[in-house]
Amino acid sequence: MDLSHAALLLAAGLAAGTVNAVAGGGSLITFPAMIAIGLPPVPANVSNSVAVFPGYVASVAGSRMDLPRPRALVTLLPTAVLGSIVGSLVLLATPARAFEVVVPFLVLGATAVLAFQDPLRRLVGHPRDLSPRRRTVTVQAIVGLGAVYGGYFGAALGVMLVAGLALVLDATLARVSAIKNLLSAVVGLTTLVVFALFGPVNWAAVAVVAPATLVGGYVGARVARRLPPVVLKTVIVLFGTAIGLYLLWRALG
Repeated sequence: MDLSHAALLLAAGLAAGTVNAVAGGGSLITFPAMIAIGLPPVPANVSNSVAVFPGYVASVAGSRMDLPRPRALVTLLPTAVLGSIVGSLVLLATPARAFEVVVPFLVLGATAVLAFQDPLRRLVGHPRDLSPRRRTVTVQAIVGLGAVYGGYFGAALGVMLVAGLALVLDATLARVSAIKNLLSAVVGLTTLVVFALFGPVNWAAVAVVAPATLVGGYVGARVARRLPPVVLKTVIVLFGTAIGLYLLWRALG
């Protein structure tokens, strides 16, 4: 790795950490950067998943004041771990082409759910009108599916989690974003362990990107806390749409 490659990865890591904390989707900055320095797609994807984990941890630190009580989160963590393991193993065991075609529609669908959150709430009912059992099952399903996706690819995981959780949780968008950061960190830790043991990780690239995402993640989380809800929602929707269209172009190109 020469100096220009290191500089590209450093800049990508800073930007990705910030974007992940605010909206999610920072992997679409670091993943192409790893491709650009010459890594094949699967090693680039695996190395990227390992490298962005510190940024998720920093995002949790930056948004910790908005997290609910630990008791409200503890039942979600095993689901996130199990889903991440499944997604990681699927990535290592199967060709990526079929999933690459599906991913853009998942991202665009999640973004649409967030964009039209209020009309959908009127259709399915406001979170406070849902029975505790229905809310619990729905949240677990959202987290489980999101974790599988995060273990497999991960880009726009934050958009998906925010979109789904905001629909069923009676909470501010800042709190939903903080929960998203914690779950993303759990997914990131799980994929890090799996890929470190079994995946083709390029540790030189990780050594450059990881510290940069740590700085960017903390800064981004502090920025997200200060954004008005409508601005934060608009940023996430615009970024999610851009990610989905980019992935669609890439899959069909």
